[in-house]
Amino acid sequence: MQQNKIDGQSIQAAQGPLDDNLAGLLGASRPSVSVVIPAMNEEKNLPHVLPRIPKWVDEVILVDGHSKDATVAVARELMPDIRVVQQDRRGKGAALRCGFKAAKGEIIVMLDADGSTDPGEIPAFVGALLSGADFVKGSRFLQGGGTDDMEWYRFLGNWGLVKLVTLRFGGKFTDLCYGYNAFWRDALDRLEIDDVDGFEIETSLNVQALRAHLKIAEVASMEARRVHGTSNLRTIPDGWRVLSTIMKLSMSPPPESAPSPYRPRGGMPLPGE
Repeated sequence: MQQNKIDGQSIQAAQGPLDDNLAGLLGASRPSVSVVIPAMNEEKNLPHVLPRIPKWVDEVILVDGHSKDATVAVARELMPDIRVVQQDRRGKGAALRCGFKAAKGEIIVMLDADGSTDPGEIPAFVGALLSGADFVKGSRFLQGGGTDDMEWYRFLGNWGLVKLVTLRFGGKFTDLCYGYNAFWRDALDRLEIDDVDGFEIETSLNVQALRAHLKIAEVASMEARRVHGTSNLRTIPDGWRVLSTIMKLSMSPPPESAPSPYRPRGGMPLPGE
């Protein structure tokens, strides 16, 4: 069993059967789902990612960062109906922004191309959205989660940033600098990401969702090491960008509160119902 939290309350979600039965359980009322994958020079890693995306996902968008290898060709060989878009500026944030703009699904899921995020967890993220959340963030530090790709100093930095966000904005996050998220596409209307181009996009989305009073759920997630190659993450420069993003948001006026829109839940009960 995997531990999840919605608005600070823990719920339990079983994985495995949900992956196989979600589409049948929800039937025709199931909202459409888009998976957005930023990628640059990931030809060796995509075979470990694309075939594992659940078949009921409606759309997969690969945002290519002008790869110099066969990333695009491999993606199209593995998944002939994949949509490929080119990012317009450098950085993971810029790539995700292009993917969000191109996505047609009612639900958008962010997935990494290097094999570090598990496509098999997508049902848990979608299930949390269908259970009432507006925005779902993965956590490596909930029961059932974990990481094989975090040095002690990154763990310490992430812990400190979580505490800073809690003190400044409230909430009960257990993780912050992790890019496995899912949300209803209309949540983007309440998030300002036009000037967020780098890895800090993950923190910016999480903090802005909190400031916008979206109903946020955390889902336990297991982060693996990238399968091949080396990460583009630079601990000190990117950590500084994350801290700068938090400080910038702390000094900006809060967004106007708005009630979460009604959405069909496909017959899945809210926690406590």
